[in-house]
Order: sequence, then C-alpha cells, then structure tokens
Amino acid sequence: MTETTGSQAHLAYRALEGLIVSLKLEPGALVTEKELIALSGHGRTPVREAIQKLAWQGLMEVRPRAGLRITAIRPGDHAEVMQARRRLEPLAAELVAIHADERQRERLVACAQAMTACSIRSDIEGFLAADKDFDGIMEEACPNRFLTAALAPLQTHARRLWFARADERHMDRSIELHVRVIRAVRQADGPGAAAAMAELMDVLAG
Repeated sequence: MTETTGSQAHLAYRALEGLIVSLKLEPGALVTEKELIALSGHGRTPVREAIQKLAWQGLMEVRPRAGLRITAIRPGDHAEVMQARRRLEPLAAELVAIHADERQRERLVACAQAMTACSIRSDIEGFLAADKDFDGIMEEACPNRFLTAALAPLQTHARRLWFARADERHMDRSIELHVRVIRAVRQADGPGAAAAMAELMDVLAG
C-alpha cells in the first residue's frame, strides 16, 4: 500500500466510523459498497480498506453474497465494553503521562480546548470527533502496543454506545473528566492520570 492510498484509507475509515458512531448508519442496517463510497467521498480501494478495519473492530459485518451490515447493538454491549475499558484505560493513561513527548502533550491540550468549545456550543458530534482525536494521541503516546491494540476497538464501540443515549449533561461531565486526565498527562503525573481516567470510566460506565 502506498502512503497516499494508506492516508486515503484512513480518511475513508474516519468518515465511515463517524457515520456509524453517530448512528447515521443505523445499527443493523444493510449497506452496499457503492453507498459507502458515496457517503465517505473516497474511492473503492480506500473504502475497501476501511471496511476491513471496521469489520475487524466489530462495527460492520461482511456477509458473503449478502452484502454489508452495520453491527447491531446488543443489550449487554455497554457493560462488556466498559468492563474491559475500566481495567485497561487507567494503565494506558499512566503510561502516557510518563512517556508522552512535549508535542503530544500540547496536542492533548488542544483536544481539551476543542472539547470545551463543544460544550459551549452543545455540539455532541463535535465532541465525539475531539474524543476520537484524544484517543488517537493517547494511542500514539502509549509505549505498549498490545494495550493500544486492545483498546482501539473498545473505544470506538464505546463512542457509538455513548452517542445512543447521550445528552448535553452527560457530555459536559465527560468533558470535565477528559480535561482532568489531560491536565495530569500535561503535568507528567502518572498516578494522577490513572486516577482521573478511572473516574472517567466509572462515569461512562454508569
């Protein structure tokens, strides 16, 4: 895969993931590759790469001779996703606080500012985009690739499940706790980052 193809595949993935997370592509819906190309604004090859990633993450089902299906939301999904995140996220936050470089810390501060602006505008979808950026920077800064590989699909599922029942009050509380995590990371406070992330996970699990 060339660098250009890879970047286009990433953009196609971000576009389609955003549509799934925000429920514009509804859980259980049948879709075609042609529809996804049109919705994402990218070509066949990048979209096929994006479909593979979405299928690996469990957000889309590739059904031979039957097409593509957006994965349904099951009653127990939220509890199972948060059970895993509550164990893994505090460890990742502690590692990031210790190992992040200065540029990564500053990018997280920019995420905090973007989230705060979303709170002022009551922009839930904007917050989800900022949260995706937050997770991406945390993944980049975390030195344990096995940990980040386990967290990435959980985080995407969590965003979709959160959006399905979100309101502005939930968003404001989530932003407050994200900012607390970011502040601890900015200060290179490993235990503080882990504690703030644990509190965030407890709120999201409620």
